[in-house]
Amino acid sequence: MSDIGPGRDLSSRLSEAVPVPMEQRATLSGRLEAVEVIEALQQALVTENPLGAKQQELVHFGQLVVLGERELASRHGAAARRAGATPAELVGVVETALIAAGLPAYSLGLSALAELLNPD
Repeated sequence: MSDIGPGRDLSSRLSEAVPVPMEQRATLSGRLEAVEVIEALQQALVTENPLGAKQQELVHFGQLVVLGERELASRHGAAARRAGATPAELVGVVETALIAAGLPAYSLGLSALAELLNPD
């Protein structure tokens, strides 16, 4: 099992920083206290979750594929690989996304996987 699991910080699971750092979200919103509450909730949901890191990242990957968020899906796909997900498991997630969101999600997911698995 990967060392990236319950109890680990979310940002340590992603290869890059969270897209908009907490400080920037606080500055943009002008609501530091609200941003801190959201960050604490997110951290609790990640670290106190019965799913392991691999399963969480596979779920995130699939959700983001369905939403059409290719860049974020790629980040979570990479995090899933680091957490032990196989290429076949990632393809299975993309195939499942097709059921929920159709061919556009399937194509987006395969495109993200092609880049992830063949970075040339």
